[in-house]
Amino acid sequence: MLYKLSATLKAHTSDVRALSTPTPNLILSASRDATAIQWERNGSNEFTINSILRAGSRYVNAVTYIPPTEGAPKGFAVTGGQDTVINVFSLSSPKDDPDYTLVGHSENVCALAATAGGTIISGSWDRTAKVWKNFQLAHDLQGHQQSVWAVLAIDEDQYLTGSADKTIKLWQKHKLLQTYSGHRDAVRGLAIIPDIGFASCSNDSEIRVWTLGGDLVYSLSGHTSFVYGISALPDGDIISSGEDRTVRVWKDGECVQTIVHPAISVWTVSTMPNGDIVSGCSDGVVRVFSASEERWASESDLKAYDEQVASQALPAQQIGDIKKSDLPGPEALASPGKKSGEVKMVKNGDIVEAHQWDSNTHTWQKIGDVVDAVGQGRKQLYEGKEYDYVFDVDIKDGAPPLKLPYNVTENPFTVAQRFLQRNDLPLSYIDQVVSFIEKNTGGVNLGSNEDYVDPFTGASRYRGSTSTVPQPPSSYMDPYTGASRYISSPANPPSSGVDPYTGASSYTTGNTRATPAVSRILPVTNFISFKQANVNAMQGKLFQLDEALRNEISTSTLAMYPEEIHAFDDAFAQLSLLTATPSQKPAQPLSAVHIEAVMQVLERWPASPRFPVIDLTRLLTGYCPDVFQTPGLRERFLDSLFRAAEWTSPWDAPLSKPRATNVLLSLRTLANAFQEGTKGDESWITQVFSKLVAVNYAVLGKIQRLALASLLFNASCVDFRTPFNRETRKLYLRCISNVLINEETESEPSYRTLVGLGNTALAAKKNQLQLEFPDKAEMSQGISMQKLNFTEERIRNVVEEITALL
Repeated sequence: MLYKLSATLKAHTSDVRALSTPTPNLILSASRDATAIQWERNGSNEFTINSILRAGSRYVNAVTYIPPTEGAPKGFAVTGGQDTVINVFSLSSPKDDPDYTLVGHSENVCALAATAGGTIISGSWDRTAKVWKNFQLAHDLQGHQQSVWAVLAIDEDQYLTGSADKTIKLWQKHKLLQTYSGHRDAVRGLAIIPDIGFASCSNDSEIRVWTLGGDLVYSLSGHTSFVYGISALPDGDIISSGEDRTVRVWKDGECVQTIVHPAISVWTVSTMPNGDIVSGCSDGVVRVFSASEERWASESDLKAYDEQVASQALPAQQIGDIKKSDLPGPEALASPGKKSGEVKMVKNGDIVEAHQWDSNTHTWQKIGDVVDAVGQGRKQLYEGKEYDYVFDVDIKDGAPPLKLPYNVTENPFTVAQRFLQRNDLPLSYIDQVVSFIEKNTGGVNLGSNEDYVDPFTGASRYRGSTSTVPQPPSSYMDPYTGASRYISSPANPPSSGVDPYTGASSYTTGNTRATPAVSRILPVTNFISFKQANVNAMQGKLFQLDEALRNEISTSTLAMYPEEIHAFDDAFAQLSLLTATPSQKPAQPLSAVHIEAVMQVLERWPASPRFPVIDLTRLLTGYCPDVFQTPGLRERFLDSLFRAAEWTSPWDAPLSKPRATNVLLSLRTLANAFQEGTKGDESWITQVFSKLVAVNYAVLGKIQRLALASLLFNASCVDFRTPFNRETRKLYLRCISNVLINEETESEPSYRTLVGLGNTALAAKKNQLQLEFPDKAEMSQGISMQKLNFTEERIRNVVEEITALL
């Protein structure tokens, strides 16, 4: 029996993660593009889209099918994903909103199954499986120590669950009957094997066949990486898929065919009642393979598919160690292979080709050219969940490293915040962690390009670094120690939840969606600082620019005077001590004289070379707040700072590169001015907000927006401790409104600003003060717009808390 390509279904724009194929004419596919698709076979051998189900706002990772009922003659599609809810759609008349929404899981729903009677079983990263009858929670299956990656219904009251804790459990209703142990890694799939029991597949690359009594019948080895999907044909033969680009057909304990795919991951495989095989891949394509010649694709399509497979580039790491000089030439392909799926590499000129033996056609099939570079690395598991990276972060010598899991599709600021909160680390580290993520993810595009350059290096992104730790040649930098250690490996420490929803199970009908209860966020009162520094580089750049001014006749009068140079030397010397590890206390603190010297240079130098002077003010404000205690000095210093950033000039787009850089550094300086010990009634705070209200938010780039939002957040921490006066708070709320009304693309500035508003609202309530909005309707509109623009859970949660306070 030889399987060949029958149909290629292209519509998804991201990985196809799950399939359900209940009839020969129906395919349900779920994708990371946040949709599920209902495909139906037409009169010929082709499948067409019947409907696209808007199954969530985030990844949809699971799908199953409920047979027809009186009210739904074509049955139901059931979907689950990162939204944590389970949505049920009638296939007879699909609508944008689900017919039922089941709420109860607190994390990603990654597995679904259903019985003939309509019972639904779901598995989740929250370490539970749940049984739903009549669209209501019937049983909560608790017992796994990590994520439940696989679920299977044996009948209406018996269920199997497979987990990242490496075990499989058999349940009778809610009672645990049996635990099956044997896999060496996460269990990813389960399938009924008629007359025997069931089969399981795992990240340990093995397939195991069990009796329900717990006996291991046999194991199947052949996959070379994670096995993600498993299904059974009507005759009991087993079909599997995995990270090694293949679907494999197993008969009587042997692999009889290996179907190579032109994609890294074959995430899911399903079988139809007519014996056809359906696969879903990381390339977003659903493919149907058939052993019936009348359903094979045309000769031209089959040839094109073989050519597509053969043209793939295979990382050497996926094949194993290769020594080119020891490889035979193409003549080695004249000898037959020993078993289906055997891979042989030959040297064809300077190219290393990989060929795979097909025992059905008795030929070697080229499956790609072997290259040295790694393509898309395989997923890492941490606490039972999949991540693109799992970093080891050393906090200090002698302490075990902390795990930092990260997916390239995540907002790095969200990941950094979660990491810091989970490990009880100060939020002031957040920008260092974000920088660490960006450096260690090897060029992954994590955000839009900024319209300014690094003031020190000329690169397209400004990055601060720790002055006390020299930059190593490695591109991997630990944000705390500066070490170049980078470890990306699966890890399975005891699981703990991360920001889960709460809420009892429920369901809704029609257009109504159930909303889980929200965990409390406010207040958040840990200041964010911009204190990262390379003092030596900053000092060298500043004096280099001074020398350039001195050597030009037209600018020589702008160069620093001897007493100014002396004052700057003192400032840099003191900052070197304060930023050392451990920090050292200077013998003689800086004085107003040093700040006066900085102000004079700020006001005298042209815009283009001014940036290192402004960046120096960022460090002086952060590390030497006491130097501003002279009456009136801080107010005069801030006036100089605003003039240096050309604050009163028109805010027309685009800002020049020098001005954009100077605005960024000025905002970071202002953010550092709000810190522990700052009093809400200080006059300079009103001065700051009276200037900030003039900003045209739309012309700011991503990182300027982030600096402004950090400033507003820090100000709210001050207000929460010692309240602003009435006029200051009104100006502050105007600045908040300006961000919320205009932010449409960047979620992190939105979140920091919303938390700032929440802190201030909570402070007003605590102190029995009335919030006076300059324009209450505008503020309400801004809050609503943020909830609409950004569907992230954290933003929804903080908006709900703010709404309750207001």
